[in-house]
Amino acid sequence: MRNSRIGLGAAIFFAAILSLSAYFVFAAIQGDFGHFQRVQIEAEEQLLTQQLAELRQQREEIANKTHRMSDDYLDLDLLDEQARKLLGMARPDEVIIR
Repeated sequence: MRNSRIGLGAAIFFAAILSLSAYFVFAAIQGDFGHFQRVQIEAEEQLLTQQLAELRQQREEIANKTHRMSDDYLDLDLLDEQARKLLGMARPDEVIIR
């Protein structure tokens, strides 16, 4: 009778340990802070880093154009280009093809 109690207690103990181990393995893989979540966050980070680089480049281009159109430094070619583009201006001897 004593051997069966020891066997039953050991079985319950190992079942509990196995259940806890399975839970922690599952949580480590698919939990809120698990491996799959980490991979997804890293992919999102790469996408956002790429978008940030594109936005910084656009900001630099806009800052460059703003500087070139400022009172301190006026780029006549850029002014001519913007006038033609926004106002539809052209010289009388030019042909406009759209």
